[in-house]
Amino acid sequence: METITNQVTLRGSLTALPEFSHENHGKRFFRFYLAVQRLSGAVDTLPVIAEESILGQIDPFGGEMLRVTGQIRSHNLREDGKRHLLIFVFASSIAAEDGDWLNDVMIDGTLCREPTFRRTPLGREICDIMLAVPRAFHRADYLPCILWGKTAQEAARCHTKDRIRIYGRLQSRGYTKLTEAGAQERTAYEVSALTADIPEDLY
Repeated sequence: METITNQVTLRGSLTALPEFSHENHGKRFFRFYLAVQRLSGAVDTLPVIAEESILGQIDPFGGEMLRVTGQIRSHNLREDGKRHLLIFVFASSIAAEDGDWLNDVMIDGTLCREPTFRRTPLGREICDIMLAVPRAFHRADYLPCILWGKTAQEAARCHTKDRIRIYGRLQSRGYTKLTEAGAQERTAYEVSALTADIPEDLY
């Protein structure tokens, strides 16, 4: 039985109609953004890529929201001689349905760099990590994650190649990047952990 290491389920609303993204091995893929509201009222706007045949299965009368299941994927894009890590949801199924907002993520991978622990000016503890999450054909997705409080403390004691399983949500975060052309507003995507299984809990 195959071990599940990467799973995401979203329920949210379309921000615009899907647009053509790319073609691969004769299949056409489309990109769209799904707005998913948090309990706080803040909204995450999340990129989704789906194959044309999956989009064709949507019942337009099934509901006003979309339920997307799939995996979180990463892709290294070279642009202007620099690498940019693109994060998106690769959809395996899509259905139109009504219901509450939903943003559930489970990823299981190994640390590919040392954790970064910090405190906010108000004293909140945060740990940033990068997980290498395996997928088929000996490939991996490199996914940025953020942990909080006691979980952040535990993750900060981990090291490269330690295995961590995270349960949380995929979130969008705006930030300002200073470039030669001036300040640019950009969006980062990361997994925000609600709970995590740290190495001693896994073995």
